[in-house]
Amino acid sequence: MTGVERTRPRAARDSSMGVPEQRSMPAWAPRPSAPVSAPASVPEQSRGDHTHSEPPAPGLAARGAIERTSVRGQVLDALRAALVSGDLAPGEVYSGPALGERFGVSATPVREAMQQLAREGAVEVAPNRGFRVTRRSDRELAELAEVRALVEVPVVTRLARTVAPARWAELRPLVRATAVAAAMGDRAGYAEADRAFHRAVLAFAGNDQVIRVADDLHRQVGWAAADLAVDARQHGALLDALEAQDCGAVTLLVQEHVAG
Repeated sequence: MTGVERTRPRAARDSSMGVPEQRSMPAWAPRPSAPVSAPASVPEQSRGDHTHSEPPAPGLAARGAIERTSVRGQVLDALRAALVSGDLAPGEVYSGPALGERFGVSATPVREAMQQLAREGAVEVAPNRGFRVTRRSDRELAELAEVRALVEVPVVTRLARTVAPARWAELRPLVRATAVAAAMGDRAGYAEADRAFHRAVLAFAGNDQVIRVADDLHRQVGWAAADLAVDARQHGALLDALEAQDCGAVTLLVQEHVAG
């Protein structure tokens, strides 16, 4: 924040940064009276910047005790959930100080989380204003789907031949979790359950780099326009084909699934 911005009234500053003070607070953003360092539930993330035993959940709903060092991770999780749900709208600009006020934290962990999202392509820097949520074109989404297919289709098809059919039953609870989130219309919860299912499938390959690359691509696609019910049913069909070791069906199902 520049010196000029620090001397301007807060309402004027937030308005100029694309987040007017009168704008209603979305459900994912805690009010200042409930800072991020308060008890909260944090979705499980594979990147390892925080650890705890609570189950995945979107936002920052108060539940279990957390460490102060996990503030950045909590903010990042909440922002990711807001991107998936649409509470952070494509094309809109959001400032670190304004979001920090809503989270009850300083602007620093918000900026750090936003910088991580910028590296992932979810937002872009808007100089002297904050961060603009990326609006992906149909072409960009198609390109991401093509790259996902190049990574996942051959790996999962090979797994259909090499993994014992009984092992796939271990993933049935993950399929049910996506179905439940889809039935509830919980896009943020679905995003986490969906990524967990795909990570679990690819984990049978024993290649951490494949999991990391596929997970990064998966996160970039998002679920804003996805039909969650259709997407969830595809998980069940894919697991059935894997258990049957039907390589042809597996190939077709993965191609259809990643194409959205």
